Amino acid sequence: MTVRTPREVDKVRWRQLAARSRAPDPFASSPAWQLPFWHSQMSNGELFIKQTDENLLLLQGYRAAPNTFALDPPENMWFFGCNVLGRNGAEFLRNSLSDIERQFASQSLAITVSGLSPTGRLRRDLQRYFKADFEIVEMGGRARGVQCAASLEGGWDGYLSRRSSNTRRNIRKQLRRVDEAGVAYERHCPIPLEADHLFDRMLAVELQSWKGIAGRGMEQPGVVDFYRLMLRELSETGDARVIMARFEDRDIGFIFGGMLGKIYRGQQFSFVDDWAAGSIGNTLQAEQIKWLCEEGANRYDLGPLHGPAMEYKQHWTEQHYRISSVVLWRR
Repeated sequence: MTVRTPREVDKVRWRQLAARSRAPDPFASSPAWQLPFWHSQMSNGELFIKQTDENLLLLQGYRAAPNTFALDPPENMWFFGCNVLGRNGAEFLRNSLSDIERQFASQSLAITVSGLSPTGRLRRDLQRYFKADFEIVEMGGRARGVQCAASLEGGWDGYLSRRSSNTRRNIRKQLRRVDEAGVAYERHCPIPLEADHLFDRMLAVELQSWKGIAGRGMEQPGVVDFYRLMLRELSETGDARVIMARFEDRDIGFIFGGMLGKIYRGQQFSFVDDWAAGSIGNTLQAEQIKWLCEEGANRYDLGPLHGPAMEYKQHWTEQHYRISSVVLWRR
């Protein structure tokens, strides 16, 4: 089935294919990531979505040159999610070329397949099915990197056992100190009617954080719409997870992410600037992990691991997944 609007997509099946995939970032391959980005950033791109019980192909097309259509994943800023899902994804894409050509009326195509494991089956199959007729170009920049994650096997105690002794000691000390200060935590799995109000509370915290004060937080145009729509999407399936940290009837911090099966993908966390010395960011991470362990989650994905701002993730994770993207170019 080929569809052109998100309303026609079988999101249940899409989530299942993303969860079953061996993509480095399964959550970013799901509708909870791809559709909010498309709606908030690139909704002028023409969607091409082809779906069967076993495969899913996600593309948005736009004219990159007078005789060339570029076909990207719906999320084409970070290229984290895989837009060709299913066991025989490369073959499915190859067999869909006639439908793509019919919709976009162009012989010159540049098709981006993102969120790949560089050594995975899909990458090998793309080489097999497209090397004769297409130039296969490895993308650089932000489309190539490392994603990090932590196993939650063995629950909270098992998680702590995989941290360094120094990290374990610091987490326990920070949790005790914040508890003694009187900070409380609220856990939220919002339903659709609650999503916007909860997001507004998160945004109010962000605006008081060092990121918000510097104009670098999730309040930025486009970014704020992306995360608001993501929370709405997750609330439709009960997969949103939000913790609010409170002190004396005031919101002072939050952590936010979403589930895909038994995998949790972290999205954003923040805390008000006057609590910057209070280790609220670390205790929110710890409280989130304890909650996930109680729910039986088996993996916590923290996203990209590159640049000085992401170094803190080294303390919370022990698994690394290389990620890459390619462009299939037919002139």
